[in-house]
Amino acid sequence: MNTSQLFKKILLGAVAVLFSASVWAHGGAKGTDTDQCKFELEPDHWIHYTAYQPNAFPAEEFCADIPRDKEALILVFDYQDQKYKDDTVEFEVTKEPEGTRVFFLQGAKHKKGTVELKLPNGVPEPGKYLIHITLVPDQGERKDVHMAFKAGGGPSASNSTKFIYLLLGFAALYVLYLYNATFKGIVDGIIGKAKA
Repeated sequence: MNTSQLFKKILLGAVAVLFSASVWAHGGAKGTDTDQCKFELEPDHWIHYTAYQPNAFPAEEFCADIPRDKEALILVFDYQDQKYKDDTVEFEVTKEPEGTRVFFLQGAKHKKGTVELKLPNGVPEPGKYLIHITLVPDQGERKDVHMAFKAGGGPSASNSTKFIYLLLGFAALYVLYLYNATFKGIVDGIIGKAKA
């Protein structure tokens, strides 16, 4: 197999991986779940969390790193099962390590299964924050879980995002190689020199 055939096969494999459902999946099978944006309120009962800064980054979703402070922020919580739709749940955001309350949503039953916390001015300063989700049962003890996030560090691309961009770049070069004779000649010339 010559080098150009090998190059073509590698690029085709990269494109196949890029469009594989598992690359775009948010989590995984039981025991292998890699979704860092969710809370386990009780064993095997989850709430998924996504953060948005719609004015600054309209097409981006965030989790543990929020790019800007003092910027409109929406925190969205989706119940992963029906269990919590009939439970009273309250939400709070605090600045850490001080524990200063930044946002509070009084306990309520959220029948839709989705809760949006809108912070029109975002968080007041860069630093670490905690999201508190508290189950307030009709009887029994309250259950409180926390998830930390950092705000104000600026936008950053995850390693998986960088990998996807790299694959897209290779795919674009491969398409250019296939359909542009001048570019194909340059690449073939470089490969020919490398063989010699």
